[in-house]
Amino acid sequence: MCGRSSLTKSEKELEARFKATFYSEELEKYNPLPNYNVAPTHVMPAITNKDPTHFSPLRWGLIPFWAKDIKIGYKMINARIESVMEKSAFKYAIEKRRCLVPMDGYYEWSKKGNKKTPFRIVTTDQDIFCLAGLWENWKSPDGQLIRSYTVLTQEPSETIAHIHDRMPAILTRDQENLWLDDTIPPEDALGIISPYPNEHIKAYEVSSRVGKVSENDAQLIAPVEPGPKGQGSLF
Repeated sequence: MCGRSSLTKSEKELEARFKATFYSEELEKYNPLPNYNVAPTHVMPAITNKDPTHFSPLRWGLIPFWAKDIKIGYKMINARIESVMEKSAFKYAIEKRRCLVPMDGYYEWSKKGNKKTPFRIVTTDQDIFCLAGLWENWKSPDGQLIRSYTVLTQEPSETIAHIHDRMPAILTRDQENLWLDDTIPPEDALGIISPYPNEHIKAYEVSSRVGKVSENDAQLIAPVEPGPKGQGSLF
């Protein structure tokens, strides 16, 4: 499961990376950048297959078009690659509504007994990378249009398998345009995804403060320094 991430870059850096621009009238719709603790329900910039030259504000936690309640989005932050085509919440989006979800790291918790240790996971070959995502339009009972997204998950790379048994579907630069191409059948689009190369994945322990959505500052992405003789940490 991928339930927290970071996007610590500016709008200008994102525009340079993706050769895409922000609609000026939509900038205020995003959770402010940089965001060191992106969480479900946050509205973040994404690139959709319908408008690949602009960033679109999407809410994390996909709300199917047929949903009666926005709260269903809390259960739809991830979609498993193995079953995405079978789920009613995703099977229409996988055909015609794919997106790229930019980030520069994501958080995962390693569990040993009753102890949970947070790690930040980054790619060493991309300062900003993308997850394969799906997006959807939903109209609330009062007529408000909400656009939302989910991220695909898969088996982990060997480098991080000891932390968690799932990882988000990180795309290489070459795969990004292929994922957005909705002329490619869903099964073929899913076929381009594989665990990110081990040599380009890095994980390091971070502060437990990242577990609180209200915490959002640059220290969250700083590595935890080992305490005396390796006992404990400074956080």
